[in-house]
Amino acid sequence: MKNFVQVGDTLTFTAPAGGVVSGGAYLIGALLVVAVASADAGEPFEGKVSGVFTLPKATGSAWTEGAKLYWNDTSRYVTVTATDNVFIGYAAAAAASAATVGNVLLRQAGV
Repeated sequence: MKNFVQVGDTLTFTAPAGGVVSGGAYLIGALLVVAVASADAGEPFEGKVSGVFTLPKATGSAWTEGAKLYWNDTSRYVTVTATDNVFIGYAAAAAASAATVGNVLLRQAGV
């Protein structure tokens, strides 16, 4: 197949202002990626766009398995609140209201 480029679960991006830290979640346009390695601002970095990751969670609300999840780029955490946030995937496991992290299955729009 002549038009195949790559599998697509890991892509190369340009690190935003402040750079990226390995394992950190970053919104690149409307796409949430998890950095594979650290990189300075403006440098290329590899970012995972699919898979299950433990990410920072908003406290005060519980997740049920399969709940739709959203990224709050201002506070840099995952939430169940859709308003003013970007859809990023689903809860891969339940998470208690008091939990500060949760397991997220990344599923970007259109996937």
